[in-house]
Amino acid sequence: MSLTSESAVGYDELAVLKLLALEGGLEGDVKISCSHLATRLDASNQTASRRLQRLESADLLERDTVSDGQWVAITDAGERALHAEYEDYRRIFESDSQVELDGTITSGMGEGRHYISLPGYKRQFEERLGYEPFPGTLNVDLREDSVRRRSAIASLEPVPIDGWEDEDRTYGPAVCHPATIETVDGDAYEDAHVIAPERTHHDEDQLEVIAPDKLRETLDLDDGDHVTISVGDGR
Repeated sequence: MSLTSESAVGYDELAVLKLLALEGGLEGDVKISCSHLATRLDASNQTASRRLQRLESADLLERDTVSDGQWVAITDAGERALHAEYEDYRRIFESDSQVELDGTITSGMGEGRHYISLPGYKRQFEERLGYEPFPGTLNVDLREDSVRRRSAIASLEPVPIDGWEDEDRTYGPAVCHPATIETVDGDAYEDAHVIAPERTHHDEDQLEVIAPDKLRETLDLDDGDHVTISVGDGR
């Protein structure tokens, strides 16, 4: 699991993030000293200070140093990192790990229709997902708590879609995860997949779903309708 683009951040720093969360760092600013943190980590003050600096540099933590310590708060990115770690442990101890996301239906820009129909992707969908997707994606605006929870999908095994190229340009790789969509009326569609570029941190509040059927018609969905999407492991 890659926590951030900052190579200096690893599991030692994540342990610090967990301790800060346990002391209230997810709810807002908490005051802490390097000596207190060093005692909790069984490490030196200098080591504790370096780990805080790395977390701050990676935008997982915000700090304000004062004369008798420092005020710290875990950022949204830090909370997502903790969620991803939590989901890793769920996969170890639970046999059926899924990530449940809530959101509302929204209209897309129409780009999904174009890309899904390209032959380099279409062939792989048929081979690896077992179907030819309807030419278009179902677009979902995620609720705030689901935006934070979304990073947990990284702990699930994806179905990889390889990048490819034609005479004009190169097309990037993507990942798919099996997904079940449920409406507020209790109707469910089980043969869908969430799809996303392989490496992206953009538009984390947006989710795109593909399926062999036109999901809007099959589930009778309109813009603004609420749905719950259960994302599973691609193995």
